[in-house]
Amino acid sequence: MKTVFVLFDSLNRRSLEPYGARTIKTPNFDRLAERSVTFDTHYVGSLPCMPARRDMQTGRLSFLHRSWGPLEPFDNSFPELLGQAGVYNHLVSDHYHYWEDGGATYHNRYNSYEFIRGQERDPWKAMVQPPWERLREKFHSTQFNDKRGNFYRNHIVNREFIRQEKDFPSVQCFDAGLEFLDTNRTADDWLLQIETFDPHEPFHAPESYRKDYPSDYDGPILDWPRYARVTEAPEECDELRANYSAIVALCDAQLGRLLDYFDEHDMWTDTALVVTTDHGYLLGEHDWWAKVRMPAFNEVANIPLFIHHPDFASRAGERRKSLTQTIDLMPTMLDLHGVKQPPEVEGVSLINLIKSDTKIREAALYGAWGSAANITDGRYTYFRYPDDLERQEIFQYTLMPMHAMSLFAPDVLRNAELAGPFDFTKGAPVLKIPGRAKSPTSGGLGMPNRSLAKGFFQDNDTVLFDTANDPNQMKPLDDPAVVKRLTNLMVDLMKTNDAPAEAYRRFGLE
Repeated sequence: MKTVFVLFDSLNRRSLEPYGARTIKTPNFDRLAERSVTFDTHYVGSLPCMPARRDMQTGRLSFLHRSWGPLEPFDNSFPELLGQAGVYNHLVSDHYHYWEDGGATYHNRYNSYEFIRGQERDPWKAMVQPPWERLREKFHSTQFNDKRGNFYRNHIVNREFIRQEKDFPSVQCFDAGLEFLDTNRTADDWLLQIETFDPHEPFHAPESYRKDYPSDYDGPILDWPRYARVTEAPEECDELRANYSAIVALCDAQLGRLLDYFDEHDMWTDTALVVTTDHGYLLGEHDWWAKVRMPAFNEVANIPLFIHHPDFASRAGERRKSLTQTIDLMPTMLDLHGVKQPPEVEGVSLINLIKSDTKIREAALYGAWGSAANITDGRYTYFRYPDDLERQEIFQYTLMPMHAMSLFAPDVLRNAELAGPFDFTKGAPVLKIPGRAKSPTSGGLGMPNRSLAKGFFQDNDTVLFDTANDPNQMKPLDDPAVVKRLTNLMVDLMKTNDAPAEAYRRFGLE
């Protein structure tokens, strides 16, 4: 078997025509849907970026034990398991989080990897004295900062060196992926992962992709929403959404290049193709931008998934309603190549689901460390929050004490103790490190002083929605019987995950 796995970041499925989009043109995602099985009820697991990738690589949920961090010594990683079984695997990515402290163990699980530079705050280009007066006029005040090490500064400098379409990191990712196929498509037993940070913010796309998405905004560059409530003027909101549309169009064009290659070389007959994202993105829905700070609404949690399997080409164009989740990708990758899954895996291979729309789970649990535990049965979504997010009993369980961009501080580690083992740590105890509002361990996004800090998580109401009758999750539902059923399923899934004892107390569960 040969497999191409395409992973986008922050791709809102409602921006894709196969999922009903009407404002963004995505003809190549339509082409993909015609060749694939499209999954309609596919959900996230752990949030955001690197927690989602840990779930994808290991087939397990991580958000009840750990915030943003590396793969652990006891984790099962599908590329590593494939490599051990003789399946060559290669990663091409511009997702720079892999090269930070909190992602440093992921890319090393592949037989080889290629890193494309320049996305977001990637510390790429060195410019000691940038022309700040010119640049200050160029960018909107909400996304300008000239302090060294700042998100915006790094991006502003990088952007000076991304001038033509060929310079854009996502374009280079697909260039490198096609180069791998030129070299290796006639070989057997390999997996290629093409992973691009796009359409993650900032929504920086070549100007040609904006022509179909005009706005009345007339001001400096504005393509980086804040992780905050919507307070922008209407024309600024339109500009941000137009730039997101443009970068989705760029992603669609790159996907089209890959589909053209499949067509030209008849790869549909012997190569599997899997296309998905880590999570979605709010573009003003529920009066919020971005993700994580607010409840895990379906714009973030219900994500796209397409799978083409050459042995089931007759299923092309079909859709599946059964509930699936990101943790299912790992066992699916192993199954595609005939590799047995380890006992610690919680996910379920989707190969049988490609054959027919068969139920594989009662419910899916998902969330971000320090925030709500969320559950869906495919129809109802239930967000259950701790009574007091700022004073909750919560710990990090890890043998790799790293945040996204830093190590755990010694004064924090002085409070650590050994705990476990959990049933997934293969007999190894782990560090149990308190999460505190004024401690770097509190970073639900992996960064200091974030998730447990006062006011980071907002709209923290425990609430139930019926997405069959209320698809936009605007009308909270009062149905104690449904809540009781979902609560029982939540407890069952937490037990399966060997959640720490305090997790049950945090959510008022028995």
